[in-house]
Amino acid sequence: MKNIKWIFFDVGSTLVDESRAYENRMKRAAQAANVSYEYVYETALKFYQENKKGDLETIKLLGIKKPEWRSEDEILYRDTEECLHQLSQKYNIGVIANQSPGTEKRLKAFGISPYIDLVIASAEEGVAKPDRKIFEIALSRAACKPQQAVMAGDRIDNDIVPAKALGMKTIWVKQGFGKYWKITSDREQADYEVGSLSEILEIL
Repeated sequence: MKNIKWIFFDVGSTLVDESRAYENRMKRAAQAANVSYEYVYETALKFYQENKKGDLETIKLLGIKKPEWRSEDEILYRDTEECLHQLSQKYNIGVIANQSPGTEKRLKAFGISPYIDLVIASAEEGVAKPDRKIFEIALSRAACKPQQAVMAGDRIDNDIVPAKALGMKTIWVKQGFGKYWKITSDREQADYEVGSLSEILEIL
């Protein structure tokens, strides 16, 4: 991790705990399909273990309309603020995320925007991960070479693979449903794996 200048983070299931939001979406899906929440959860989990987007695949299987995502159900992980606080004293901090409009406003409401120097979000940029263009936009605005940057995220497909292909260092944050991903090739192998944000401080 020598010569690193920027640390980029995903938002969902990386900085922000989406557990309650997923739970509520699955409960509404279960109600709409007249099945148990346990059935929806277990079915989704199996899809996630097959490297698929479990909740969406389950909703498709049930043949129901996708329940809306409630961002008000999201909360910060307990160690998010302290992690960003410490890292921001040594590095520039950025966000590269697939998010609905208003990412900067939500980060400000969470109280973590003072630690973040750059926010690149799909809704505002018109391009989403895993498209490498969103990473290139972030690196360009940060005036940073890929070799000087780290990408930390929960998704192997959206975060690790494209960042690694560009030459960025990568940290797989094994939180949320992303932790069930099964590595199938070297291109999916992150430089580091952590179980929480706090563990990143031991690396950086």
